[in-house]
Amino acid sequence: MPVNVLTEPIEHGVALIVLAPHLDDAALSCGALMIHAARRTSVTVATLFTEAGQAPYTLSARRYLHQVGARNAQTLYEQRRAEDRAALEPIGITCVHAGLTEALFRRRPHPGRWSLLARLLPELEHTYPVYRTHITSGHVAAADVGTLRAVCEVIQRLAGSGPNLVLAPLGVGGHVDHVLVRTAAERSGVRIVYYSDFPYNQRDPVDDAFIQRNGLVETRWFESADAKAEMIRAYGTQVQALFQSGQIPLVPEAYFFAPDAGNFVPRDTGDLAKVRKT
Repeated sequence: MPVNVLTEPIEHGVALIVLAPHLDDAALSCGALMIHAARRTSVTVATLFTEAGQAPYTLSARRYLHQVGARNAQTLYEQRRAEDRAALEPIGITCVHAGLTEALFRRRPHPGRWSLLARLLPELEHTYPVYRTHITSGHVAAADVGTLRAVCEVIQRLAGSGPNLVLAPLGVGGHVDHVLVRTAAERSGVRIVYYSDFPYNQRDPVDDAFIQRNGLVETRWFESADAKAEMIRAYGTQVQALFQSGQIPLVPEAYFFAPDAGNFVPRDTGDLAKVRKT
């Protein structure tokens, strides 16, 4: 497949914006391309879900905190935001932390009659109470429409003044935050190149229905794999849980795009500062 949908805009100085659900997803899925692009143009990683909620936590959230050796979710996410900056900023990549709450901690906007019982069973007021049943279901809950709207607004403020090269997750693995960002990107009216979510794409198939609906074709990026692995290791709170063997597979990055996406030309960056949060 041709790769000029990636290389041609970058070589002509078109800004690259990577939409990341979580604080490591851009490095995991697009790190090699970002390293290449940062030497040639401006690169921004906009991470949407960069905050944890308050206790009490669900059993799934407590298991996650135990897995990464963290006692307090707020402190963990401070560390994760710092890791993101430390991994990306030294090579000239701008970090935008949008400040939305991750699905593991997201609560229903109107808990209603469950609020008292939820002190004993927090799952009752969480939008996605069980990880394997809800968070990796691939389905955005009806109660999460406000979050979807907020993600759409962030994308439009970042990229709506375009043109630019915008990358969004394909949602491989079905994590609801990945699917939610993909859905918001698809609805934003911005031209999108979708990236295959690593390492989930090592075990899960792509969403063929989404690819066919959008008429997407695949291209791959092979350069800078070793440098990408070093970037991933900077996310110390996550890397051991993701790669228990200690080995990070050096596999090509996969991108999906519509062949008739059109040409890219330089953009106005004025709106970027409006949503920058660290």
